[in-house]
Amino acid sequence: MTDTHASVTAVCRVSALLPDSGTIGVTAIDKRPVDGPVHVRPLGLRADVQADRKHHGGPDQAVYAFADEDAAHFADLLGREVTPGLFGENLRTSGVDVTGAVVGERWAVGESLVLEVTKPRIPCTTFARRLGEPQWVKRFMAEGRPGAYLKVVRSGPVEAGDRVVVLSRPDDGVTIGDVFAGRASA
Repeated sequence: MTDTHASVTAVCRVSALLPDSGTIGVTAIDKRPVDGPVHVRPLGLRADVQADRKHHGGPDQAVYAFADEDAAHFADLLGREVTPGLFGENLRTSGVDVTGAVVGERWAVGESLVLEVTKPRIPCTTFARRLGEPQWVKRFMAEGRPGAYLKVVRSGPVEAGDRVVVLSRPDDGVTIGDVFAGRASA
C-alpha cells in the first residue's frame, strides 16, 4: 500500500527545554536527531517530553511525523534548511505522503512498531517564535502541509533507516490534508 522505499530518515526527541515567552515559560520544541534505536510507548518516544501537555502529547499525539518532501518545500519557502526536528517532529520520513495519509491509517515502522494516523499538527505561536517568523502560523496554515500526529498501536523501537509500510487504510478516504483544510477554513 506504500512505496517500498518509504522510510524513517531521522528520529528526533527533545534536546533541551528552552525558555519561551509563552504562557508555560518553556518549550520542548527543540527536537534533534538521535543515533540508534529509541523505544516508542503509548505516550511517545523514550526520553522525549512536551512542555505544554494541554495542547501537545497524550495518546492521540504521541508521535509527530513530518515528511522530507514537505521539509524541502518549506526550505524553499523560507530560504533556509529545515533540518530534522526543526518543526518539533519526532519522525522525519521519506517516501511517505504524510499529508495524504488517511486518518486511521496504520503504519508498520521497523520490526515491531505500529502507529496510527490521528490528526494534523495545528501550528501555534511557539512554533512561530522557534522559527523567528512572526507570520509563521498563517504561512504554515496556507501551505497545507502540516505533518501528522500518530498514536501508538504497538510499542517498539524506531531508528533512522527503518522501513515504513502502510498496513491498513480506512475506506472513507479522509486525509490529514482534508482535516487540516477544514480546520484552516473554519
